[in-house]
Amino acid sequence: MNFLRSLFAPRQSFRSFALLDSQGRCQAFKHCLAVPVGDGWVEIQEVRLNWLHQPLPASARISPHSTGPVVQPILAT
Repeated sequence: MNFLRSLFAPRQSFRSFALLDSQGRCQAFKHCLAVPVGDGWVEIQEVRLNWLHQPLPASARISPHSTGPVVQPILAT
């Protein structure tokens, strides 16, 4: 029964990350559920092997995900 339930349960999808050096060149790729530990990792939309050892195009990056609750200002009455 648990097997059937697991088939229809929502799953977290893997996210793609690129490791950039100090000059902005792509050094490695990684697929994982959370942001990798360490400096230089940026989230990207897709992995393209021709980006290795090349500057990462700005269009490849994804804006950072918000980890905390969104706080909205209280409207003055």
